[in-house]
Amino acid sequence: MDVTEVRVNLVETGDAKLKAFVTITFDNTFVVRDLKVIDGKKGLFVAMPSIKVMVSCPSCKKKNPIRSKFCNDCGNKIDQPSKPETEEAIREEHRDIAHPINAQTRDYIQSKVLSAYEEEAKKKHASV
Repeated sequence: MDVTEVRVNLVETGDAKLKAFVTITFDNTFVVRDLKVIDGKKGLFVAMPSIKVMVSCPSCKKKNPIRSKFCNDCGNKIDQPSKPETEEAIREEHRDIAHPINAQTRDYIQSKVLSAYEEEAKKKHASV
């Protein structure tokens, strides 16, 4: 399977870590949207598309973000688990909805995405 297209949308916000949103196409037949280029502690990396983990309100059963203290629908209190606020606990708030199964595929996708990101960033700086 080959990455046949990479579309990069640079982010112009105050968040210094998020650099771009990316859409990739495989074999001109399958699209994955909302990959993110992130500037991490060890340099740029690609984060896979993810969703926030939700919990059900004990009263009305509506879904709420995992760390909500009150239900967004009925306003009742939602008890929080006694987990400490660690970096790992915060990362667990999101789950990948599409991701490579092995390191070789992750490296291939990341190299294609970061190459396209760097080209787009150069174009932007050249036009300024």
